[in-house]
Amino acid sequence: MRFASWNVNGFRSLSAKPDWDWFSRTQADVVGLQETKASPEQIPEARREPQGWHSWWAASTVKKGYSGVAVFSRRQPLNVEYELPDPDYQGEGRTLHLEFPELHFFNIYFPNGGEELGKGVFKRVPYKMGFFDAFFEYAEDLRQDKPVVVCGDFNISHREIDLARPRENEQNTGFLPVERAWMDRFTEAGYVDTFRHVHGQEPGAYTWWSYKTRARERNIGWRLDYFFVSQELRNHVRDAWIENDVYGSDHCPVGLALEL
Repeated sequence: MRFASWNVNGFRSLSAKPDWDWFSRTQADVVGLQETKASPEQIPEARREPQGWHSWWAASTVKKGYSGVAVFSRRQPLNVEYELPDPDYQGEGRTLHLEFPELHFFNIYFPNGGEELGKGVFKRVPYKMGFFDAFFEYAEDLRQDKPVVVCGDFNISHREIDLARPRENEQNTGFLPVERAWMDRFTEAGYVDTFRHVHGQEPGAYTWWSYKTRARERNIGWRLDYFFVSQELRNHVRDAWIENDVYGSDHCPVGLALEL
């Protein structure tokens, strides 16, 4: 079973570019998109429900043109849930959860830290960390039933190797100690970073580059996009990859292959 994940930074914009040919070429069985910034009714049917795929769209109800996720699957899941169960973290269209016979699959656009209020202090970091905790609690509950796969833009680089300039970003959201500590807790609980599982300490492996500084040309990036699997699936991981030759967004796609 193959999976792909991509923060598209605006689906309507990206899907009008030649870069969206990526979707017609993908060998994935399940594709998760983040930061779609669109409601389903704003998308032409051929792109919203492409032939040969089942599709689900979660859009923000609190702010138009904000956040949003989508999932395309060649297989019909047993069940689909929108948003996390905790009402404090609903309304921004950040989560789609598909249950398959073999596993629980999450596609999530995790919150960013928001506006900087002072050195190392960011407006939405408390909300961000609360969202992470709400997801973690739910995933642990579901994991009692069957394994968990989660993909998406985590908006955190876990370790120094996961961004080009760690020292310069120690007080920036995405690399704050509190954010990295959550990732430590997550992995210590038995969730496997599949890219590192396959590729070890490979340097220069990033998934996001700032538009402002033409950082992609120099590979001054951050690894913010992940596939994690719960420990039960560790030995089923056959490949994990970053498609850094795919353009169209400030992020690139990432992928996972499981043998189930």
